Amino acid sequence: MAAMILLISGCKSSRMISASSNQTDTLSDTTSVVEDTYYITQQGDTLASLNEEVTIGIHRLMKDTLSIIGVGDIMLGTNFPDSSYLPPDNGRYLLEAARPFLVDADVTFGNLEGVILNEGGEQKKCKNPELCYLFRSPESLANELKLSGFDVMSTANNHAGDFGDEGRQNTMRVLDSLNIHHAGQQVKPQVTFKIDGIKYGFAAFAPNSGTMSINDHEAAKEIIQGLDSICDVVIVSFHGGAEGKKYQHVLREEEIFYGENRGNVYQFSHDLIDAGADIVFGHGPHVVRAIEVYNQRFIAYSLGNFCTYARFNLNKESGYAPIINVFTNAEGEFYEARIIPFVQYSPGGPVLDKENRVIPKIRELTNKDFPEGNLSIDEKGYIRIIIQ
Repeated sequence: MAAMILLISGCKSSRMISASSNQTDTLSDTTSVVEDTYYITQQGDTLASLNEEVTIGIHRLMKDTLSIIGVGDIMLGTNFPDSSYLPPDNGRYLLEAARPFLVDADVTFGNLEGVILNEGGEQKKCKNPELCYLFRSPESLANELKLSGFDVMSTANNHAGDFGDEGRQNTMRVLDSLNIHHAGQQVKPQVTFKIDGIKYGFAAFAPNSGTMSINDHEAAKEIIQGLDSICDVVIVSFHGGAEGKKYQHVLREEEIFYGENRGNVYQFSHDLIDAGADIVFGHGPHVVRAIEVYNQRFIAYSLGNFCTYARFNLNKESGYAPIINVFTNAEGEFYEARIIPFVQYSPGGPVLDKENRVIPKIRELTNKDFPEGNLSIDEKGYIRIIIQ
């Protein structure tokens, strides 16, 4: 009798990123090898009965560098209260300028504001109608998300319930039909998926009814711990923090806005990274906020408005629409990132900003809110850890 014994030894690649001037602006796309041990016997023999051993090796090829893109709020147009808020040509050109960047990543994420529903649904009742906007995007617009490379989206935000359960259910149905992964609703708090041999976990949180709560840290940590136990990389999205240009700073405390607890986004992000999250993408304030690398894991505290047609204030800093491309190893550890400077002008849709205005803004906010940090953001938008 013979047994084949597959011997495994761990083999990882490591990499140091610095802000030195002679560093190239690209990351190599190599592979690392992870080996596992298996014991194979013939005809059900046990190890105790074997008299011959054969050693062979099996290698699992994994990418050395992953590219994970995050963008902020997306609302491609709404037919409520009427069709005047829909883009021309069924939104065909809305994401055209950004598409080459969005598709050039292993995983591309965005926050879906509103619901995907052609008509009907139970309209959300607002305490103050003057502050209330409802977003209902026709199903025909959703295909632009798939064409533009989106792999996973958050459905946890204050507009996910704009048209009741009918809106929630139809949104999830349409995303499923397009093979776009999603999470954030209480009925679907998390999702896992595989791309090129890497298993990703994703969960999303918000302070709003029907979503997974950003204010219940213990429940959130339990979700992330579960994902971390079965996934290579865990991505988190949160919708939190006060809204507007007056609220661009990370306060490290709970933020109350119009009587609603919008969470302590700083503590929440740190708690979830401690629980096993690898990347945290924030949104909600409708403006950009600082970035941070905590325990070698990347956090963007707000990515602003990315593609928000007709019903959003896009003046000045509210129009900043960055794409952030985060490069990690196969376990989610931060290598470097890049801010790609897009901007929106009314009525909406991202275009490249020749003035690169969002880059110095994020640098300013990061230096102010995290003076103890060790990040460098250069004029091209590259984010690197400064090696002391």
